[in-house]
Amino acid sequence: MTQVILDISTSLDGYVAGPRPTLDDPLGEGGEGLHEWIVRLETWRKQHGLEGGVTGPDAELVDEYVARQGAVVMGRKMFSGGSGPWEDDPNAGGWWGDEPPFRVPVFVVTHHEREPLVLKGTTMNFVTDGVEAAIAQARDAADGKDVAVAGGAEVAQQALAAGLLDEIQLHVSPVLLGGGTLLFGDLDAPVALERTRAVDSPNAAHLRYRVVR
Repeated sequence: MTQVILDISTSLDGYVAGPRPTLDDPLGEGGEGLHEWIVRLETWRKQHGLEGGVTGPDAELVDEYVARQGAVVMGRKMFSGGSGPWEDDPNAGGWWGDEPPFRVPVFVVTHHEREPLVLKGTTMNFVTDGVEAAIAQARDAADGKDVAVAGGAEVAQQALAAGLLDEIQLHVSPVLLGGGTLLFGDLDAPVALERTRAVDSPNAAHLRYRVVR
């Protein structure tokens, strides 16, 4: 049965990006530290066409999560960092070049229409009808596997508010950013969670929660 899972790295104080992000530094000041735990892994490096890397509990968790994915949903900011009409976006092709690491269909939530972007191993689909439509399309494309909501914070908040998330998997990095983009911001109502797994490593605390309906 397809599950919709938010999987995202966060600081100990709840930020998914640091202050003052730019096109050259999209994660903001200190934001790169959120992902130090994963960029050193053999799994991540292989996905990005790189050699080397380490194995261990972090890598096993990522291997499991990637194997479950049948489609990915993300926001415009995660795709390119831009906004407004695509012709005005200096990074309209996205962050990953001609061969993104996803290798499953990706659905980008945006306000601006665009034809699908077909890349090596991945097709980027642009959805203008909101996160509900993006997740519905991703469910169909996932063919029984899970839908990964990859970020950023705005899409995560919208999916949670709409009752579309089944699980939340947080990778809590040992860093305090002190400002930036909060993952959940101000919720309109409390959300009950049930912790289903905790994996600790020297690099991050990996916490999985079921969203209680």
